[in-house]
Amino acid sequence: MEINSLKTLVTLGESTTAGGWSSEPERCWPELLANMISDFQFEPVKLINSGIGANVISTRSPSYNYSGKPAADERLQKHVIDHDPDLVIISYGLNDSRGGTSLEMFREDLMKLISSVKNSCSTLIMLLGPYYMNDFTAGGPVWNNANHDTLQAFNKLISEVSIDTECMYTDVYNAYGDASWMVHYDGVHANDLGHRIIANSVFQTLAQNLPSLALKTKNLEQTSKRWRDESMLQSEYGH
Repeated sequence: MEINSLKTLVTLGESTTAGGWSSEPERCWPELLANMISDFQFEPVKLINSGIGANVISTRSPSYNYSGKPAADERLQKHVIDHDPDLVIISYGLNDSRGGTSLEMFREDLMKLISSVKNSCSTLIMLLGPYYMNDFTAGGPVWNNANHDTLQAFNKLISEVSIDTECMYTDVYNAYGDASWMVHYDGVHANDLGHRIIANSVFQTLAQNLPSLALKTKNLEQTSKRWRDESMLQSEYGH
């Protein structure tokens, strides 16, 4: 799919997608990402943040009754497709892994989500792996079914699905680099630094896959003033 610029970005996901727990709305990763995209385009991108806390991927998820409803499959039409996006970022896996969803079930439901989006609108799709976290007792017994091995298994599965469905993929779990200080004190959500790393990682994937993001800067290459001047630094050494 070739595009000249991204017009509408929809982020579909869980609580960290919704903004938890950045200190301000402008510091959550969807907002940061939209700002970076807009900075490199001639026109700003419109962001629709469709993140919901404690959300799961489908009504089949074992933790659905305890989740933040509606599930992704229930709300896909209204919260994604109706916005006619040209970029959709799907971010699931953390709550489903914590809530006991099997890898097989998660794969089936993720494939269905992607198929529904592709059949309904012409859009680019990116999948995110689960976020890094460090307190697997948080949230009570319903959400205590995961550990780092589980998250890595979900991460690998999402990467494989991205290949099978020809979607972009960003490994946000490993982008943290096991740095626990990027996690909010609740042990689950990203803090401001974590949100910045997520946004940077997603933008890197976009920049590597969308030549259109270079159009504005390529134009500036021809007209921008040559502002560098190292003469003072060099003069100190007699060069």
